[in-house]
Amino acid sequence: MFIPDNFKIPTHLSNEQFHFEVLAPEFCVLDYEAVMSSKERLRHVFSQHDTWPEDNMSFESNKNDLIMHADEFNARKAFAYAVLNLEKDTYIGCVYINPTEQENYDCEVYLWVKDSEFLLDKFLFQSVENWLKEEWPFRRRAYPGRTISWEDWK
Repeated sequence: MFIPDNFKIPTHLSNEQFHFEVLAPEFCVLDYEAVMSSKERLRHVFSQHDTWPEDNMSFESNKNDLIMHADEFNARKAFAYAVLNLEKDTYIGCVYINPTEQENYDCEVYLWVKDSEFLLDKFLFQSVENWLKEEWPFRRRAYPGRTISWEDWK
């Protein structure tokens, strides 16, 4: 089981730098801009040589991804968050907490910031790690491509 039935999934996180909201279609305009403005770097976030996002990815395709993430969240299958600044007027990036098939880990976590917010990447990573450690039931968290090389993750 990925998440215990009695675990209350956090829908927000706020700290001194960020505000997290459940990733949902309401963010599709901001998310699409962030994804398309940072596509070269994003192709190395989820795998070593990903094709996502494609150069010609449509707005509708991106919106469908956000619908899928919201559905997964509501079904307690995976958890994706939009990362915003504290005023909630700047979209910074995303965080994904997914189940894993790797037996040595409880979850695999991916996160990214758009290119224009890249200086916040390390702080976002540390914020996510602290949050997962303190408020989630995962004891063994994997960050493929970040704390574990892609070669070792295979």
